[in-house]
Amino acid sequence: MNAMPKDLATHRHTIAVVVDNEPGVLARVVGLFSGRGYNIESLTVAETDHAKHTSRITIVTSGTEAVIEQIKAQLGRLVPVHRVVDLTVETPGIEREMALVKVAGKGEDRVKAVRLHQDFQARIAEAAEESYVFELTGPTATIDAFVEMMRPLGLVEVSRTGVAAISRGAEAM
Repeated sequence: MNAMPKDLATHRHTIAVVVDNEPGVLARVVGLFSGRGYNIESLTVAETDHAKHTSRITIVTSGTEAVIEQIKAQLGRLVPVHRVVDLTVETPGIEREMALVKVAGKGEDRVKAVRLHQDFQARIAEAAEESYVFELTGPTATIDAFVEMMRPLGLVEVSRTGVAAISRGAEAM
């Protein structure tokens, strides 16, 4: 079996971008990805400093090291961008995602779903006669595992926030 050369292997990266909070900025950032055929696996955006009118965009994408470097360089050249940090490499961070998971099981499946939600430290956001909505926060892999466990128990719908990430340590991004 031949191994893929290291420079051609794709890796998942979480990139945080501080931008001006103004109309059209998100479209320009997303346009950079779509115009070059790069995929966005997760995208979250929110204002982080009201006084400075800045927002933080957290993007999860995959690519070769060369592609990731190109993405970061191109993001850095956009006018409304103040800072670009690869939280996967430069300052390893903490990633979390939140999901709402609706399960409509009956009988033993309903009981199993309730037991499983405790194992994953999920919260019951709504309990109805024929369904539950679970709220779960954690790493993406944990959310994926919970969803897969609920699938045979009557999974109806999943809504996910996308990745929120922050660097470790006392320094700001």
